[in-house]
Amino acid sequence: MYRDLFHKGILAGDRERVADLTQNALDDGIPAATIINEYLMPAMDAVGRLYEDGDFFIPEMLISARAMQASMALLRPLIVDDEIKTAGRVVIGTVEGDLHDIGKTLVSMMMESAGFEVFDLGVDVKPAQFVDAAQDLAPTSICMSAMLTTTMPAIKHTIEALTEAVLRHRMVIMVGV
Repeated sequence: MYRDLFHKGILAGDRERVADLTQNALDDGIPAATIINEYLMPAMDAVGRLYEDGDFFIPEMLISARAMQASMALLRPLIVDDEIKTAGRVVIGTVEGDLHDIGKTLVSMMMESAGFEVFDLGVDVKPAQFVDAAQDLAPTSICMSAMLTTTMPAIKHTIEALTEAVLRHRMVIMVGV
């Protein structure tokens, strides 16, 4: 029953409905891991297939991902570390001087829906902030976004800062421009 309701709610991008379903499922004693693995993930997989088939576009994907995030906001505090296996830990941000965040937000949502633990640093993130996050969070990946050609050198500066802090070798660095 819940699987179909979550599927419809996620595909419709109905944040309130998905949050209500999540609370109802929790009230019915369904574990957070079950909600994530059996209801949310299959629904987001369907969103991905619709996008690949050309039936969904970026705005629809964002709306669906935001509906999932409404559920995750309720589930995160209930998740026991070994209850949910993450695909990895990701630190993401838009580099210093750049305030664009649509692409970063979309990638963040897609990574979270794929099972990554995502820490979004926001926009206009200085190299030192990426370094601090890398030290504090020990991510498997750092993702940097830059939309403007004038801010793209900040990617290089951030990678240099990670290298100087002897952190570069510990993670994969992904760049979106």
